[in-house]
Amino acid sequence: MQLVTTVEDFRKAKSSLRGTWGFVPTMGYLHEGHLSLVRRAKAENDRVVVSIFVNPTQFGPSEDLAAYPRDLERDLKLIEPIGVDLVFHPAPDVMYPLGFQTYVGIEEVTRTLEGAARPGHFRGVATIVTKLFNIVQADRAYFGQKDAQQVVVIRRMVADLDIPIRIVVCPTVREPDGLAMSSRNAYLDPAQRSAATVLFRALSAAKARCDAGERDAEAIRGAMRAALGQEPLAKVEYVSAADPLTLRELDRVEDDVLLSMAVRIGKTRLIDNFLKENRAWLTGEIVAQSHGRVVR
Repeated sequence: MQLVTTVEDFRKAKSSLRGTWGFVPTMGYLHEGHLSLVRRAKAENDRVVVSIFVNPTQFGPSEDLAAYPRDLERDLKLIEPIGVDLVFHPAPDVMYPLGFQTYVGIEEVTRTLEGAARPGHFRGVATIVTKLFNIVQADRAYFGQKDAQQVVVIRRMVADLDIPIRIVVCPTVREPDGLAMSSRNAYLDPAQRSAATVLFRALSAAKARCDAGERDAEAIRGAMRAALGQEPLAKVEYVSAADPLTLRELDRVEDDVLLSMAVRIGKTRLIDNFLKENRAWLTGEIVAQSHGRVVR
């Protein structure tokens, strides 16, 4: 496994390695969710590259860029046994050199949910992902379903800009109690960590309403709010029952639906979702605590 920090060195290193390439872009502080993406990339490609870069342009002025957890040595130890070929770990001034002034903007699908709550976030995401796609030149890129709107945005961007890469979306990986794995979970103290399981319970309550035949989208959103309201530490930013492609809020849930939410537990902002697609629910995979394996 080779660690490279500049675009020139990355391209030189990659040019000497033949075969198909899978790419896993990350912001580091890796967990089992990231590792599941790396394993999938390894299984489906001859070569794998992982990027580790905390992207400043996707953080708002009041967000946690400086505090975002970082531990490169730990990250490298986690991915090396999987068989990663290259790790791209650039400094901010490599990705955004002096005079940088070009950004990528996506319109409709960034105006709701996370886009509304975090103005400018997806401009930063789209810009850095486009740059990384151009640098890495992979055949496939791997993203987690936990960041559901990001997946929609990136798929839209790739289609609209004719970027020659296949986007592979992998299931959310969950702790044994249902909490979606996230680097931000490290911010939670024990009481907050326990409270954070309310997101999974709220999504499960909404899914149960859908499965029972409820079609009124506001009633389904109400089921999520009611479950979240039972947890004193939970401060709800939004709950949503939206079209999975357009992200417009639904009046009636007839078939496919993206159930999602953003909730603050203390100062930590958590997101999660369940997706119903082609009449099947994608709710994620639970990690069995006793064995460290993934079970459905």
